[in-house]
Amino acid sequence: MIKMLQSFISFANNILWSYVLIALLIIIGLYFTFKSKFVQFRFIKEMFTLLGEGASKSLTSGEKKGVSSFQAFCISTASRVGTGNLAGVAIAIAMGGPGAVFWMWLIALIGAASSFVESTLAQIYKVKDENGYRGGPAYYMEKALKKRWMGVLFSILITVCFGLVFNSVQANTISLAFESAFGINKLTVGIALAFVTAIIIFGGVKRIAKVAEVLVPVMAIAYIAVALFILIKNISEVPSMFSLILSHAFDFKGVLGGSIGAAVMMGIKRGLFSNEAGMGSAPNAAATAEVTHPVKQGFIQTLGVFTDTIIICSCTAFIILLSGAHTTPNLTGIELTQRALSSHVGSWGNVFIAVCILLFAYSSIIGNYYYGETNIEFIKTSKAWLFIYRVFVVGMVIFGSLTQVQIVWDMADLFMGLMALINLIAIFQLGNIAFAALKDYVSQKKQGKDPVFTKHSIEGLTDIECWED
Repeated sequence: MIKMLQSFISFANNILWSYVLIALLIIIGLYFTFKSKFVQFRFIKEMFTLLGEGASKSLTSGEKKGVSSFQAFCISTASRVGTGNLAGVAIAIAMGGPGAVFWMWLIALIGAASSFVESTLAQIYKVKDENGYRGGPAYYMEKALKKRWMGVLFSILITVCFGLVFNSVQANTISLAFESAFGINKLTVGIALAFVTAIIIFGGVKRIAKVAEVLVPVMAIAYIAVALFILIKNISEVPSMFSLILSHAFDFKGVLGGSIGAAVMMGIKRGLFSNEAGMGSAPNAAATAEVTHPVKQGFIQTLGVFTDTIIICSCTAFIILLSGAHTTPNLTGIELTQRALSSHVGSWGNVFIAVCILLFAYSSIIGNYYYGETNIEFIKTSKAWLFIYRVFVVGMVIFGSLTQVQIVWDMADLFMGLMALINLIAIFQLGNIAFAALKDYVSQKKQGKDPVFTKHSIEGLTDIECWED
């Protein structure tokens, strides 16, 4: 039975990732990039300014209606920055070679435009709830496309994918890292992790936002600092490392052997798993923010893609490639990352990676959980259903701590692929609304205003709940 399931998942993944999604991600990402006149590059300064303002506002006054723009950024980054950044990058390099790193960068640069579109749409079509706001792809599928069935299907996929499957992936990596570093039994790690998870998720989105707001900056800064130390320590090897990445990314001699195909597929697959651009997950966090204009949160979420892949994934890639550990046969995933770091800094590297995995993956668990929660509320507002979902999340954390990693990763790939497919179809149809919002934002900025959006800012908008005059 398990072998049959494994075969089916592998077949479906091969179709989705080898033919359908890679083409769609690149084509739609390029279309949005040109249509928006390279929004992900033109407004980088504005993104950092808005993030700084959001952080300052969060620390001083907070938000009365929703979470702050910075907290929403942290929730989505908490979900993005997880095992994909440590174990996923290692898997991409082990299976696709050093060239996979280049394709991870490329999909992030192209996909950032898709991230802008989906997050801006989520803000425009968000709805009010008892905690402030909620929204995401399911909401703009229903309100803008008038296809509730599409929203329900997406909601089911993201709830199963993020709340259950992805969380088992995160728990699996934590238990593996702690067993390797400290010799702690996987079941013990799973039970402890499930207990702490339950405390947070039963506290609602405000508690999730506050935890993410603290965890995300601490874990990111610590990891980047160690990676910078290793880069400086091995500065003479850095040029040859970049040469290795580029030469393997375009290794035309290996075309017949499939090495370019492996590098491209693994780079794009693991890159999307990590930064989630265009997949429809981050918009669920983007919708919770209280901002004066939807484009502001679109910018901030775009910055999240760069933070995840261009900075944090690159840190892992550099640590591995500078160590040479990727040439060791049968070494992959988190064990490869641990071996690589330990070769640079000594035995404490093993412990450091275990702690990083705990923070990265745990923050992903609570971020992933929220994505499921807001989509369950889209299908049906029911405290009973929400309680059952929370119990299942806690159960999957324990289950994931004990399972074999390969089938869990393969299931994550399948569900992620289906989610991305549905969301890409939706945002392709709705992209012009996001571009119209961008045009309105730029117009107000040129007039020296702090841009403010209303439901009349774009002609023809209907079924808008949160943008009264």
